[in-house]
Amino acid sequence: MINTNNLDSLIGAHVVGSDGEKIGTVGQIYLDTDTGTPSWVSVRTGLFGMSESFVPLNQAEQTGDGLRVPFTKERVKDAPRIDVDRELEQSQEDQLYTYYGTGVSATTGDRRSDDRGTVGHDTSGPSTDEAMTRSEERLHVGTEKVQTGRARLRKYVVTQNETVTVPVSREEVRVEREPITEANVGDALNGPDISEEEHEVVLTEERPVVAKETVPVERVRLDKETVTENETVSDQVRKEEIEFEDASNRSDRR
Repeated sequence: MINTNNLDSLIGAHVVGSDGEKIGTVGQIYLDTDTGTPSWVSVRTGLFGMSESFVPLNQAEQTGDGLRVPFTKERVKDAPRIDVDRELEQSQEDQLYTYYGTGVSATTGDRRSDDRGTVGHDTSGPSTDEAMTRSEERLHVGTEKVQTGRARLRKYVVTQNETVTVPVSREEVRVEREPITEANVGDALNGPDISEEEHEVVLTEERPVVAKETVPVERVRLDKETVTENETVSDQVRKEEIEFEDASNRSDRR
């Protein structure tokens, strides 16, 4: 049961569906012009609450912090799109009641109680106020974070040839002959006059020796940085214009 004593307190309250999931928040409440009882409520859904859908209140239940309606979030979001800034017409109510399957519609010409605390009246009805409200849509743009990809480091082994030049040395045999002189004649005559002898010399050479060792050369890590850039978005917005005529048939538009 909806408490009609303080309807303004419901503006902005949470609206919960039949499955317990939050649908949105109350935008405007529509009253039956004959009985004054609440008959419809607009629910703000979507990003920043920029989308509003109508929900009937004949089966809604007022809870401690909002409303519970016997419909799911998807059913409310898929309801027929009707301009919430105008009075509900008979055909629009019939369309909504047909969609929700809640029976025959109430009398047309509902009053609307919105979050500005004003009450508008159908100008085709028996009474109206002295002013007409002109409204326009404003574009609200925000941002959301979405995952665009993943980056990872992977280490693998690559084998390649490396050529290094290293100097090596070796020993070679060289025959030296020296004539007999007074200085070495004693060495030359030391031994038999005629004999057989062998002299041996050991030859050596250097050869390259290859050894490998593993050494650390650098550390690599992943890091993230935020880059900010401007992106232009555009959408269509609607606004109301008010036209008036005076007795001389001149007109003006604002």
